[in-house]
Amino acid sequence: MHTPQIPVPEDEIVFTAIRSQGAGGQNVNKVSSAIHLRFSIPESSLPEPVKARLLALRDHRITAEGVVVIKAQSSRSQEQNKLQAIARLQELVDSVSAPPKPRRPTRPTLGSQRRRLQHKTARGEVKRMRGKVDPGTH
Repeated sequence: MHTPQIPVPEDEIVFTAIRSQGAGGQNVNKVSSAIHLRFSIPESSLPEPVKARLLALRDHRITAEGVVVIKAQSSRSQEQNKLQAIARLQELVDSVSAPPKPRRPTRPTLGSQRRRLQHKTARGEVKRMRGKVDPGTH
């Protein structure tokens, strides 16, 4: 596993144990092994630029109020699910921790401009040939 660029403070994460969905036999209705992780972006101690990029993400796990909600239920162990949920949150934060590279606008090459104009001329010629035939010239 890689080292996180900006570690998420665990004291700012709220965990709720809930019953897991799906098959589980007799165990499923008695044990709350799934974990709901809630992490409020605006109230967190993350750097402001990282908060802004997180809030700008179009991610279904982020609510309109800026709260990240992650549900982990793949393991039967509550502790494993908790670790998995933290890892997924850290992955989300790491994805926006580095600022995006600014786009440098480039100009089309001379060759590409010439090819484009040749193509336009050829298409125009084809369309010009589709015109009405003048009966007086035959």
